[in-house]
Amino acid sequence: MGFTKESIERVKDAVDMVDLVGAKSELRRSGGRYVGLCPFHDERTPSFSVNAEQKLYHCFGCGEGGDAIGFVQGTEALDFPGAVEFLAQRYGIELVREEEDPQAEERRRRRERLLKLLERATGFYERYLWEADEAEPARRYLAKRGLDPEVLRAFRIGYAPKAWDRVMTAAQRDGFGEQELAAAGLGRRGRQGGFGDLFRGRIMFPLADARGRVLGFGARAMRDDQRPKYMNTPEGELYHKRRQLFGIDRARAPIAKARQVIVVEGYTDVLALHGGGVEQAVAIMGTALTPEQFAELARAAGQDGTVVMALDADRAGLDAMLRAARAAEEKRVELMVVELPEGKDPADLVLEGGAAAFSGLLDRAISVPEFQTRRVLADADLNSPHGRDRALQALRPILDNVRRPATRDELVSYVADRLDLPPINVVTELAEPARRATVEPRGPEPVAGPTALDAVARAERSVLAMCVGRGDLGHRYLLRMTDAHLTSAPLREAREWLKAHFDAPLAGLESEDPTLAAVVTDVVALADEEPSTDAVLRLGFFQLELRRIERALRHAERAGDFEGQRELWEEREGVRNGIAEVMGETA
Repeated sequence: MGFTKESIERVKDAVDMVDLVGAKSELRRSGGRYVGLCPFHDERTPSFSVNAEQKLYHCFGCGEGGDAIGFVQGTEALDFPGAVEFLAQRYGIELVREEEDPQAEERRRRRERLLKLLERATGFYERYLWEADEAEPARRYLAKRGLDPEVLRAFRIGYAPKAWDRVMTAAQRDGFGEQELAAAGLGRRGRQGGFGDLFRGRIMFPLADARGRVLGFGARAMRDDQRPKYMNTPEGELYHKRRQLFGIDRARAPIAKARQVIVVEGYTDVLALHGGGVEQAVAIMGTALTPEQFAELARAAGQDGTVVMALDADRAGLDAMLRAARAAEEKRVELMVVELPEGKDPADLVLEGGAAAFSGLLDRAISVPEFQTRRVLADADLNSPHGRDRALQALRPILDNVRRPATRDELVSYVADRLDLPPINVVTELAEPARRATVEPRGPEPVAGPTALDAVARAERSVLAMCVGRGDLGHRYLLRMTDAHLTSAPLREAREWLKAHFDAPLAGLESEDPTLAAVVTDVVALADEEPSTDAVLRLGFFQLELRRIERALRHAERAGDFEGQRELWEEREGVRNGIAEVMGETA
């Protein structure tokens, strides 16, 4: 269940837009608005505008715009509920949830108690690391790894005492039972039947979600005879390893600003990089990258963002990169690879050469096809004809998947140079049908679901949802919308349905095409979950208009239609004036 519309509106009313945006960009007053450098893209001349009265923002450079909730979603890499909670906490507003059935309410209350228990345990482990004599070896180990104490405190790193019942005793004193300790992954029953702490004599790494709520722990052993060396909170009601990214709570804002997320393997890699100023780093805690983790990485990186993999170049790391490459294509994010020196991880590099040692490699990050190509050639026997033939055979599926002609040409030239062959021979060899038959056939490409949308289409869907949620004004804008405003065919069909069934958009959908039904239902649900204002709707429609005109201008330029370009320039200026009016620039 979400929050009531009334409580969301109270949050919006409480927001001081200049205060909120001013934390990300220095603003100055200019007439009836505030201007500054855009926090969504690099620029030297301010093109970012804030309307303090309407509580809207818009960048005339990159086109980003919306209300306070959208601003937090973009700059903090949070979803809509997370952004609402962020603002509610910042401005002291109590959120009210929509009416829940008794079972759902009980589950929510139980979840809140477990989160509270984990928060208390995190605080206890933190204090114990820095204050207890027993934790001195752990402090020495962390210092030896070159980890900054300020970063350790920021990430709330702790230490679990060797005693078997310290956390359990404290939790029971605070009113928590054994069942809750077990559900939170803090306690367990031993072989002899007694109940005690799960983590003992270990360095504790809190594993939080993007909102900073601790869901579990990673724990490193301090003694050589402790097994396993690393252990995690067991899978349970809160903690699911397949969804977890260590450091995402600390990295989400730097990721949103840089439009880049760096993926490493371990806790100390993240801590070392953050200590060196590379704060957009997170860890997958091993190399078994999951679809859930990559979805979170893509969401954090945002539209046109980049995911950079900095994993060991062993078989497990290579497999993780290949899985990421397939996922990146589906999520439409750019994926790059940092080639680490053999036997070195990012923490080693920072310890030995400072953050610059890693940043230098980061600047030379390469694409996944280039990384794969280099690995194949590095492992091949290039001194024999048979070895070169096998290398070409292994490279064929890699180069077949390269969609960009310039990238493919560059890789072909690189392969030709390494194999000491003319490039035309490599091209001919790779394209030879008879040889293709020797390669294991690939299965069909995954087909996106009917409601899978790219970033532009998601923005278009958002405007449709705002139309549904704003009554007569929304209906008028819906009637003004044409096919040229929408890049997604399913959204165009949904627009036609909504125009014809505005008063009851879900009625009769069950007899329609499943894709249409899914998209319309999605739009209506979004209208209920993410309420907007009239001003936000006007801004959203103007942004659709601007994108429509920009697309038409590109087409006119390619066609050499100078008269059409002049008309579109005038139309674009009118739209920009409309945006300026919404943003208060004419005040």
